[in-house]
Amino acid sequence: MYTVRVSRRFIAQHFLTVPDAGPESELHSHRFEVEVEVAGPELNEHDYLVDIDDLAGRIDELVDEYADATLNDRPRFEGYNPSVERFARVFCDRLLAGIDTDGIESATVRMWEDETASASYETTVEG
Repeated sequence: MYTVRVSRRFIAQHFLTVPDAGPESELHSHRFEVEVEVAGPELNEHDYLVDIDDLAGRIDELVDEYADATLNDRPRFEGYNPSVERFARVFCDRLLAGIDTDGIESATVRMWEDETASASYETTVEG
């Protein structure tokens, strides 16, 4: 199985909307790092699993959208608690909707909210 991984760092804000969230219920910032990994069993005619520049470009588009934003104000979080787990899922779904997934069998997005805590979302890709 081949894997390609790309990561980016950015700052965004959120506040948790669940009962008893303590200080996390107040608007605060995180230095997020998103790690995207895609995997598949075969390389294409160019000996790529995926064009890393295309993958990185799509990640950059999403990072630009979320950088310095309040997650609670973004449409994909409406009605949801903007947890780091939810953020990993939203980022993954949007990423896959914007790239060529031929040859990709799985994708994992790990979202770090600081140096010690992260959550990830992994999905099977039907390309």
